[in-house]
Amino acid sequence: MEKLIRTAFILSLITIFYNIAEGVISVYFGAGDETLALLGFGVDSFVEVISGIGIAHMIFRMKYSKVQARDEFEKTALKVTGTSFYLLTAGLVAGSVLNIINNVKPSTTIPGIIIAAISILTMYWLMTSKLKVGKDLNSDAIIADANCTKTCFYLSFILLAASGMYELFNISYFDVLGSLGIAYFAFKEGREAFEKAKSENLICSCGDHSES
Repeated sequence: MEKLIRTAFILSLITIFYNIAEGVISVYFGAGDETLALLGFGVDSFVEVISGIGIAHMIFRMKYSKVQARDEFEKTALKVTGTSFYLLTAGLVAGSVLNIINNVKPSTTIPGIIIAAISILTMYWLMTSKLKVGKDLNSDAIIADANCTKTCFYLSFILLAASGMYELFNISYFDVLGSLGIAYFAFKEGREAFEKAKSENLICSCGDHSES
């Protein structure tokens, strides 16, 4: 039991540090290449760090007792996460409108393709590893975290599609569509974060509505 909890905690730390690295690199190239989809993806990664800290805190508590509800720290982390996702949604929608009006085109989206491909592989590994540990521990909290990792997995495919299509056809609307796709998921994540902060239910419906 202790070994499984330790593994779950290590996975949560890997998630946090990976998202920090992904966020820094994505924002750097997104801003430099004027690709809003990659920039939004990077900011989303930073918001996921806040959520990840709450998850790590929850798993740490599991070392001492069975976790059946969120504590105040985790609820606060969820509220901060939800607010950040709403702000990201507004920023991406506004940025998309401005990019269309000003006909802003990325100089290249190759970094987005590379980052998305790495993220798909990483998120798939994290998702399946967390799910296995969660089932072995019979822990709703860790299974919920695994299901929520699916959102990052889906976002990576959106970034890959938007970046790949732009690089092939050089049409700025693909980058805009990618950023709006990320905005849609950011809005959903924001809403779900606030719902979880209000609820005592540890089951997460993020990206897997069969769990709701």
